[in-house]
Amino acid sequence: MLYLSRADVEAVDLPMPDIIAALEAMFVEKGQGKVEMPPKPGIHPRKDAFIHAMPAYIPSLSAAGIKWVSGYPANQAKGLPYITGLLILNDPDTGIPISLMDATWITAQRTGAATAVAARQLARPDSATAGIIACGVQGRSNLEALAAVFDLRRVRAYDIHPEIAERFATEMGERLQLDIEAVRTPRECVEADLVVTSGPILKNPSPVIEPGWLRRGAFASAVDFDSYWQGDALAEADKLATDDTQQLEYYRGQGYFSQTPPAYADLGEILAGSKPGRQGEEERTFCINLGIALDDMATAIIVYREARKRGLGRELAL
Repeated sequence: MLYLSRADVEAVDLPMPDIIAALEAMFVEKGQGKVEMPPKPGIHPRKDAFIHAMPAYIPSLSAAGIKWVSGYPANQAKGLPYITGLLILNDPDTGIPISLMDATWITAQRTGAATAVAARQLARPDSATAGIIACGVQGRSNLEALAAVFDLRRVRAYDIHPEIAERFATEMGERLQLDIEAVRTPRECVEADLVVTSGPILKNPSPVIEPGWLRRGAFASAVDFDSYWQGDALAEADKLATDDTQQLEYYRGQGYFSQTPPAYADLGEILAGSKPGRQGEEERTFCINLGIALDDMATAIIVYREARKRGLGRELAL
């Protein structure tokens, strides 16, 4: 079994456009009913924390496995990552584990890629401005993914810690060659063509984004479920999609999304052509991506194969 540490996974340096392409192919297959993915079960040892088991199988990629991932918002105050996890890939023919790898980088990058997949279908193609609310790991990966798909001219960034937004603006501006302004209020970020909220996922949030802030023709990706969006603001959506309708309803049954309208489609249905994406210039569109195991397996199998080619990682005996 090939063991890939976080450093090994990062050394593969899988380009964001490759991840976006892999997820688009996966969502088409999902929309055709060819994949297998049960709703993710989990435990919640601390308030607003989770540890989830996420299995999935993608036949066309020969990708089968499970991610064991945790999200602990309080970790940030301890200098620890919010999201950590391990991912196991299995041989679909024998069931034998073929790789164990760190899931931190994969989780970040595939989340950004899923936003880009949704935006390609639901945002205006000429979208040129972006607002990023919460400037941590997910804020960075989401902006990287959007910049891979859209010709961005201006970006605004907000964080409850202004110094983090300032650092984000400097570092991501240099990395992506973008004009990024750190702003002092969330509303300044919402006044954009593309909006991403990527704060901690909270079961009982106190959302600050009000109805009327998101302008007509804009697209929003709520990576943090509905933690930043008031119910009346979500109700303004002409179209609200998700990456998996079944899991959205599962979470609703667990007490999340109490004020969130039903999703009209999931991304698989949209990419497979059974449900429409954006249909008008003035539509307000949302996508609430829950973060699904299919994203992870589509990304991890490519990481594994590239690592094999490059001789990265360590062989471990079972």
